[in-house]
Amino acid sequence: MNQTEVRALNARGVATDAGSEAHAGGRSGLVVLDADHPGFHDPAYRARRDQIAQAALGYREGDPVPTVDYTDVEHGAWREVWAHLSPLHERYACAAHHDAARKVALPHHRIPQLAEVNPVLNPHHGFRMLPVAGLVAAGTFLSYLSRGVFLSTQYMRHHSVPLYTPEPDVIHELVGHAATFADPDFARLSRAFGHAALRAVAAEDDAQVERIARLYWYTLEFGVVREAGGLKVYGAGLLSSFGELGRFTVEARLLPFDPNEVAHTPYDPTAYQGTLFCAESLDAAFASTESWLSAPPAPATP
Repeated sequence: MNQTEVRALNARGVATDAGSEAHAGGRSGLVVLDADHPGFHDPAYRARRDQIAQAALGYREGDPVPTVDYTDVEHGAWREVWAHLSPLHERYACAAHHDAARKVALPHHRIPQLAEVNPVLNPHHGFRMLPVAGLVAAGTFLSYLSRGVFLSTQYMRHHSVPLYTPEPDVIHELVGHAATFADPDFARLSRAFGHAALRAVAAEDDAQVERIARLYWYTLEFGVVREAGGLKVYGAGLLSSFGELGRFTVEARLLPFDPNEVAHTPYDPTAYQGTLFCAESLDAAFASTESWLSAPPAPATP
């Protein structure tokens, strides 16, 4: 990130020099918990989230990443998710994700701390997972990717729905995303998203930020590809959702992957995806996405 980019982002309240301000813009940059969230009416759950969020809000980049003393219930949810997801990963995860997952080797019996995952990830392609208190705006999240920082929540989904979450949680971040940062192509594409977001934020082009966010959603979150004669998944949202990963082949409408069309397709983050975009190969998906990000076409005329 050059100094021009830093100054522009500071003015927008998105990113700062390491250690100078609260991480990821602090409380004002967070998306508030939605009223239909499974834990919204559970005061104990909300108190637990607030406890974990306070540690993230007080974090300054460069400090030791705060640890979370996960409860037996939270570790139990982690184990239950892995028990359901492991056979689905064997069936549906793309080859690149399998290879990267073996390098990272997340434990299945307990929730690992970001502080222990980062030393495994960082030597591969320079990525770190740093804490954030909750869901942040797209411009904030994407911009950090430009310098190899993935903003990660540390709280657990509500115990009543361990196999699905309407927002990112520690299962989504680690099970879905962590392994990808051990793969050179995933890491390069993540940085490309970050640099494209930096340019859009610096230009105060909110519409372009939204287009970039849609492209990220339908690729690195919900990307599908044809591989080895079948449908495989490379998106973290699918790979971390037992319910959706087990149903996408019959319940989602699969459209041919075209970055420009994807960038103009809205999505609903609170429900299973009704539309997914399938590329003919992972290389083709990544190459066309990087091309779009480097010189995105002008938005379609209404």
